[in-house]
Amino acid sequence: MTDPYRVCVVCTGNICRSPMGEVILRELVEREGLSDKVIVDSAGTGGWHVGDPADPRTLTALTSGGYDGSGHRARQLSADDLTERDLIVVADRGHLDEVEEMVEAGKGSAQIRLLREFDPDADKDEVDDPYFGDGVGFDRCRDEVEAACRGLVEHLKTVTSQR
Repeated sequence: MTDPYRVCVVCTGNICRSPMGEVILRELVEREGLSDKVIVDSAGTGGWHVGDPADPRTLTALTSGGYDGSGHRARQLSADDLTERDLIVVADRGHLDEVEEMVEAGKGSAQIRLLREFDPDADKDEVDDPYFGDGVGFDRCRDEVEAACRGLVEHLKTVTSQR
């Protein structure tokens, strides 16, 4: 049996965008019957919220979309994540730069991509940070993340079938 393919979704504090990505992607992976082939988690580039649950607005947006994010606890991206994950998907270009710098410093070999690259209908390649906005922004964020995760699942089907 091959090792599972490991995906980590990354944003700034691991309380808004990346928990949405983790929860939604894990659910879609499960629906597609890939749970034994793909492991999903998330992290933040910063450590301010380590141990905290997702932002209440994130949880509300997830619940209204039919997802349960209540078990999420924030954590910070580590050097081990860069070697233990096959793919790291990031919310925006700032995260992309930070994670690439970590990899260039010799701390990992994971592939790094922008999450919205997996949404063929996306009008931009970044997921805007909803943190300083209202619930409408969190719902928009959830919708963007969900569309990208649907495309990511298609990618994962291909990748895992080749392992």
